[in-house]
Amino acid sequence: MNTFKISAQNTDITWLKQINHSNTGFKPVSVFLSESTKPILVAVPVVIGGIGLLTKDDNLLYDAVYIAGSTAVNYVITTSLKVMINRPRPYDTYPQDIINYQIRDDASMPSGHTSGAFATATALSLKYPKWYVIAPSYLWAASVGYSRMHLGMHYPSDVLAGAIIGAGSAWLTWKDNEWFHDKYEIRNFRILKKNDLSLVPEYWE
Repeated sequence: MNTFKISAQNTDITWLKQINHSNTGFKPVSVFLSESTKPILVAVPVVIGGIGLLTKDDNLLYDAVYIAGSTAVNYVITTSLKVMINRPRPYDTYPQDIINYQIRDDASMPSGHTSGAFATATALSLKYPKWYVIAPSYLWAASVGYSRMHLGMHYPSDVLAGAIIGAGSAWLTWKDNEWFHDKYEIRNFRILKKNDLSLVPEYWE
């Protein structure tokens, strides 16, 4: 078990060093991608919800609430795992090998930027399953994940875990919303039917 852990850690840092030290001219783009994460996480549900309010489209409002809910669920899961795992940042463990662009006081596993990006990308893809939504959404999310390694902020395993957690959070929230929405519709349907005097009473017995 210890040998496996050491081998996995060595692979993690080897891959990270290769990514971190490659394409140094691309660093400003990586910074932009990383810094774009939080504004986009907020902007997506706000814009969709705003359009829903302006057009009085309940479906868009529902979509906005779902996407925001996915982000919230992902945040809780990611933050909890960071505290429980408490993995040091790679630049703390390997200060001579990793070039980082900022200092963070939270843990490394999983990558919060990556999980947030994949939660939003998955939520958008589930609600709007069109190639022109899915492709750019996941391209952006994957680029955010790469940028976190390129900037020396996370190991590859942190990013992979973040992608799985983010996508999983959006999917779980989607399934939960589907169940709740179906249950709510069925309940309202039954209430309306019970109030319809033209129906045979025995139907409800």
